Amino acid sequence: MTGGGIDIRGIRKVFGPDPGGVVALENIDLDIKPGEFVSVVGPSGCGKSTLLRIIGGLTPATSGSVAVFGDPVIKPVTECGIVFQQPILLEWRTIVENVLFNIDMRGLDLAVYRPRAVELLAAVGLADFADKRPYELSGGMKQRAAIARALVHEPPLLMMDEPFGALDALTREQMRLDLERIWLATKKTVFFITHSIDEAVLLSDRVVVMSPRPGRVETILDIDLPRPRGFAARESPGFAEAARTVTNIFLARGVLNQRPA
Repeated sequence: MTGGGIDIRGIRKVFGPDPGGVVALENIDLDIKPGEFVSVVGPSGCGKSTLLRIIGGLTPATSGSVAVFGDPVIKPVTECGIVFQQPILLEWRTIVENVLFNIDMRGLDLAVYRPRAVELLAAVGLADFADKRPYELSGGMKQRAAIARALVHEPPLLMMDEPFGALDALTREQMRLDLERIWLATKKTVFFITHSIDEAVLLSDRVVVMSPRPGRVETILDIDLPRPRGFAARESPGFAEAARTVTNIFLARGVLNQRPA
């Protein structure tokens, strides 16, 4: 794939007959530049995951178009890595074998990619667990392995669907720091879905705020915070302003409610 980043034009997705079905997405327009980290935040059911699947060619849009690095998306995009909400590791494979599963399924030379897999496991803090089985790892460690698996074939695009949602707060924070470090080193294009306003602001170059279903783009917020964004980033005025802007949008749309005690 060559050319620009991700070009999304007029995406509409209806589940069931159109008209008459459930409208998940309505008139989505979005440009993502190569090497940009973009997060999408919105309420449950607003079509965030559906949009990711449309970009990856896993789900067809009802209307509209998507191009990834200059190529129209008409089938599954193979030059991307996807990390889902659950790591989905194969219990009968070791961790390094799980990382190499993508390579195995592509019919590529495992010996060529094994050093890359080992390098990625070291980068996500799993150097000592390459030969362990998934049941020997914690939830956060499994998700680190899933990230390594998504990156092993060196895709230009990484798509992540609430990858930290099932993790405890401390592990989630560490994963956020690890992901930013990996992204700064590789500068891949990242499309990241989350329910967390803090996570979206801390990770992203831009945050796409979506409305309740049918999902529309409410606003796109530029995040001008210096990187890397460590633990102290939450104390900066820029973080507070950006998080407050997103929160106020959700308050105005009734996604969040401030009820009196």
